[in-house]
Amino acid sequence: MPAAVVTGSSRGLGRAIALRFASDGYDVAVNYHSSDEAAAQVADVVRERGQEAVVVGADVSDPDGASRLVETAADAFGGVDHVVNNAGIDQHVYTESLSPGDFDRIMDVNVNSAFNVTKAALPYLEASDDDPSVTNVSSILAHTGAPVECHYAASKGALISLTRSHAGDFAPEIRVNAIAPGHIETDMTADRTPEEKAEELAGIPVGHFGQPEDIAEAAAYLRDATFVTGETLNVNGGERMG
Repeated sequence: MPAAVVTGSSRGLGRAIALRFASDGYDVAVNYHSSDEAAAQVADVVRERGQEAVVVGADVSDPDGASRLVETAADAFGGVDHVVNNAGIDQHVYTESLSPGDFDRIMDVNVNSAFNVTKAALPYLEASDDDPSVTNVSSILAHTGAPVECHYAASKGALISLTRSHAGDFAPEIRVNAIAPGHIETDMTADRTPEEKAEELAGIPVGHFGQPEDIAEAAAYLRDATFVTGETLNVNGGERMG
C-alpha cells in the first residue's frame, strides 16, 4: 500500500487530510506534538477505513524529531510516498508587542518543520513508484498579510517560496505544491467573536466558511495531479477576488 506522512494530524486540517488519505487507500503516519489521545483516535479511524496507521509524537520543528517521524513511518510501511506538511501554530500579537522568541517559534513550527520533514523524507520519496509528492499547507494570509499576526503571515509566505524552490529542486521525480486555505472552521479559529466572524463572512463570496474536508479535498487533488508542481492552490471561497 502507498503511505503518507501528515504532520500535525491529530486535529483540524491535518486530521481531515489523514482521514481522506485513508479513505483513498493510503496508510498514514499520524503525527502530533501534544495531543496524544486525539492522535490515537485519528489512527483508530484510519484503521476502521481499512488502512494501517502509526502514531508518532514528535516536534517536527526539530530535525531529530522530523527524522524520527519519517523513519518510523518508513519502518512501519516499507517507505513513504507522500508528505503533507501541515504542522503549524498561530498567535495574535501586534508587532510592537511581538518578542523575538515569538517570531522565531512561529518560523520554527510553520517553516522549519516543513523543511525538516521534507529533507528527511527525500530518500524515500525518490525511491517511491507512486508519483511521490509533497504538499505544504500555507494560508491566505501569505498573500494578504495580517497586521495582528505578521509573523504568522510571513511564515506562510515563506512556505510558498519553499514550495516553489523545492519543486524546481526535486523535479521531475517529486512534485511539490502548496495549499493556501482561507477562513476554515477549526479549533484554531474557535476563539473568534461573533462580530469577527460576521466581518470575515462578509468578505467570502460563497457565503460560508470552509470546512477541514475542503482542504483535505485539495490535498487529495494535489497528491494525484501528475501535471501540477510548484503551484499554490487557493481554497478560500473566492475571498481573494475582492
